[in-house]
Amino acid sequence: MFSFNIFNKETDRVNKLIALGAQNKLTDKELLEREINKWKTSTKRKLMITGEKYYQNEHDILKRKRTVIGEGGLLAEVENLPNNKIIDNQYGKMVDQKVNYLLGKPLTFDTENDQYKKALTKLFNKKFLRTLKNIGEDSLNGGIAWIHPYYDEQGELCFKKFEPYEILPFWSDAEHTILDFAIRLYEVDVYDGKKERTIERVEIYTTKGIERYLLINNHLVSDIENPSSDYMSIGGKDYNWNKIPLIPFKYNNKELPLIKRVKSLQDGINTILSDFQNNMQEDARNTILVIKNYEGTNLAEFRYNLAQYGAVKVKSVEGVEGGVETLTVEINAENYRVIHEIFKNALIENARGYDAKDDRMEGNPNQMNIQSMYSDIDLDANGMETEYQASFEELLWFIDVHFANTGVGNFENDEVTIIFNRDILINESESIDNCQKSTGVLSSETIISQHPWTSDVKKELERIKKEKEEMINDLYGDAFKRVGDDEDGE
Repeated sequence: MFSFNIFNKETDRVNKLIALGAQNKLTDKELLEREINKWKTSTKRKLMITGEKYYQNEHDILKRKRTVIGEGGLLAEVENLPNNKIIDNQYGKMVDQKVNYLLGKPLTFDTENDQYKKALTKLFNKKFLRTLKNIGEDSLNGGIAWIHPYYDEQGELCFKKFEPYEILPFWSDAEHTILDFAIRLYEVDVYDGKKERTIERVEIYTTKGIERYLLINNHLVSDIENPSSDYMSIGGKDYNWNKIPLIPFKYNNKELPLIKRVKSLQDGINTILSDFQNNMQEDARNTILVIKNYEGTNLAEFRYNLAQYGAVKVKSVEGVEGGVETLTVEINAENYRVIHEIFKNALIENARGYDAKDDRMEGNPNQMNIQSMYSDIDLDANGMETEYQASFEELLWFIDVHFANTGVGNFENDEVTIIFNRDILINESESIDNCQKSTGVLSSETIISQHPWTSDVKKELERIKKEKEEMINDLYGDAFKRVGDDEDGE
């Protein structure tokens, strides 16, 4: 069974747990059960789930009920009024915008060791880049994402992502940079005979391997079908990493998800659009009817006759003629449009994104206008990239061990910089003009790297070199040949 002796004594929460265990004589297993059950209903985990739901268009507006003031001034639910539930998912748009801005283009590896660069490029293939984009979504929706390096059945190093709300980390420092161990809690649908039911599985990741349990009635029970194991099996022998193979990718150092910044604004956008649609559909209620001497029993019958026949019977009583007069309540669509625009702009600003329809983009915008529009998302991306650089440093440790063990090479002492090629809009004509003006001031490699049409600097330099050689051969090839002939005396 897992033991608490691997905890670092600097962790305040762990110290409290150990003190609690000593006081109440709780076992390690009972302490873990308490932590898991507390985390299941924690505000932090609920916020992670909310971020994922909002990204998938599952917003709170879908649970909305129409109410009116009833007896005693209390709100009462009514079902005969329009109850539109419109979603304008600006939050999801901001998540996609940030992910594609930072991770939309392939990574570049800057290292002096060409063999190392080639090995990294092969490992970080298109499949990994797809996983990395999914990690970016998780980082924004949950505040933190997780990559698990593992070996598949063919012995290939692979990378799997875990949902943010599945992982309960235990850190050894207040800055959350060193992982002591982690618990994964996830649900699985299984068949019990012919009946389908959901069970909760628990995996504990330590440097000694993975311990597996079932969570039944808030208690840990050993998983007999999936027993505990080491991380890998090579040549019939089991091995473990010297570090816990869970790498966090944080959106920011506070691990705060994007939804926490903008949820109220997103809800406001959904509400104002739904209210407008409701009011437009309540055309029969936009007009207040003043009824005089109606020949009927009650208002329900009056509404029914008006809706079915388009007419009602009235009568004169004691010289007072009957009739129906109207007081019209007009819906000002402009008010709704202005409020929606205010909410939308506030959401974009608080999410630190950009509006592609910004006035600064009209006509032929110069590079300064473009950079101004991107300033907020660029600042946010800087913080996210800082966290990701640290995460890649941890990930590269596992990759270097893999390269060394598989004979690819020992790159432990080789430095590599991960370059995130941001997908930013530029004024190509202005950029090309600046490159041309830099000739003679900067090196050809620097100029080529900044040219908007360059996808691979090294290949472009090789193409230029080859073109120059071919041009020289075309111009002077025969002359060189004749000189050689003379020297041979032929």
